Amino acid sequence: MIFRSFVQSLPVFMGYLPLGIAFGILFSKLHLAWYFGILSAILIFTGAGQFLLISLLAIHAGFFQIAIASFLLNIRHMFYSLAITDEIKNFGIGKYYILFGLTDETFAVLKTNKETLKLTPKEMEKSYLYITFFDHIYWVLGCGIGIFLGEQLGFQPKGVEFALTALFSVLTLALLRNSTNKIPFYIALALGVIGLIVFPSDEFLILSMVCGILILLFFRRWIGSGKAMRNPPPQA
Repeated sequence: MIFRSFVQSLPVFMGYLPLGIAFGILFSKLHLAWYFGILSAILIFTGAGQFLLISLLAIHAGFFQIAIASFLLNIRHMFYSLAITDEIKNFGIGKYYILFGLTDETFAVLKTNKETLKLTPKEMEKSYLYITFFDHIYWVLGCGIGIFLGEQLGFQPKGVEFALTALFSVLTLALLRNSTNKIPFYIALALGVIGLIVFPSDEFLILSMVCGILILLFFRRWIGSGKAMRNPPPQA
């Protein structure tokens, strides 16, 4: 079970290691104690949130500003938790760690893993827990290496951040291929294209997410029924 979970988590390793290194190098430029960077990787464990933290610390932002910005950026994780609630509700105490470590990439791996459908509830709990733990270790390892490279070698992270884009692309395609209901993907694609044209670039992500959430909430029965391609949506 441990080895199988390790193999299933390897795609995340390929993205987290270089991205964590990029974070660590950027963090080292703040001239803070190295262990604060490691603690952020362990306790925060959100790539986008930690990169945002670097930007806010660089401009000496206050605690309240950091808290609000982080909440808005990571609010999507609440919906990830809701999406797997039925699957983990009977798990033991480990389910709280799974919810804590439910990053974009971990969520994608868990939802695209068809082998878990063949597992017993106890085996599924172990699989979810191991995958989450391995992903967490990869991120902490990458951040630690990056901090070392930044402080000791003055390494520059130019171009390394593209690893996250590549990782998201691979996981999204895998999730699309294995999903029986592809309507949410089409909605996200349409919102992405329209958002790039309509929304300001600095507010594109938040506004697109809000629109997506509203659409999914309003049309949730139509989308979830599997008949969305055959029946017209309800009138507002």
